[in-house]
Amino acid sequence: MRKLILTVTVALLTSGVSVFAANNLNNNVDEITVVVTNDDFKEISVKELPVAVSNAIVKDFGTATAIKAYVNGSEQYKFELTLDGAESVVYADKEGNWLKETDVIVKE
Repeated sequence: MRKLILTVTVALLTSGVSVFAANNLNNNVDEITVVVTNDDFKEISVKELPVAVSNAIVKDFGTATAIKAYVNGSEQYKFELTLDGAESVVYADKEGNWLKETDVIVKE
């Protein structure tokens, strides 16, 4: 009789552990990242930049190297710069004022 009670007790305890372990305790939330690219930019030579834009780059990013330059229909400029080994992308208007990526106007 003792063996029967012991067997039933062990069976109940292990089934409770199995049910607990079967529950999904994953509370992680999936994140969605949206990347918007401005395909309106056309690559140009760095030599084609307006004087105001060139002066702004030299003034604010004196030690940076311009890898590529782009222009869009709104005469806004996009630059791929290398500064201290790190690459970054910056935007400017034709007067040499720096823009945030969200301020870039895309004309269609």
